[in-house]
Amino acid sequence: MDKFDKLSGIAAPMPLVNIDTDMIIPKMFLKTIKRSGLGVNLFDEMRFDRQGNEIADFVLNQPAYREASILVAGDNFGCGSSREHAPWAIADFGIRCVISTSFADIFYSNCFKNGILPIVLPEEQRDILLKDSENGANARIEVDLEAQTITSSDGEVFTFEVDSFKKHCLMNGLDDIGLTMEKVASIDAFEASAGAERPWV
Repeated sequence: MDKFDKLSGIAAPMPLVNIDTDMIIPKMFLKTIKRSGLGVNLFDEMRFDRQGNEIADFVLNQPAYREASILVAGDNFGCGSSREHAPWAIADFGIRCVISTSFADIFYSNCFKNGILPIVLPEEQRDILLKDSENGANARIEVDLEAQTITSSDGEVFTFEVDSFKKHCLMNGLDDIGLTMEKVASIDAFEASAGAERPWV
């Protein structure tokens, strides 16, 4: 998993409320168990018509937001089913940070396990960043995880809270497997000792 420290990028505004995981990645794309390749299907039913053509007015199809790495979203982002494919698709598209007033609990936790920083802000601060993000490629938002700050393109700074353990994992690129591998020396020592003491096991 990629480490997350500082991110400076284009923010795409998506003020819809209750964006659920089926909107993020529709169920027909859940056949894969790979984390890569799902970005092309992110928000598929909103991005493309039934013939597979881009819907021009959808935000991520607009030229200013094709390289967006931050999403400023409406309330209750990531609700619905607990599919982990949702953060897989977001990360594969290139979005590393989602800012909202609230997230579904399972989606929120899954983001940290997949290299995405979900940030909860009060509505008035989120709305300022939504307005800022409407300026497209001319406005870049900076997110500093270590300092726990967001800086708008106008230089306005907001602070956010994040669990210290989740912060540590994200800053060091540690998913569940990575956390286990940090203990590999202790695991190897235990297995060697246990094997010597109980060779029949």
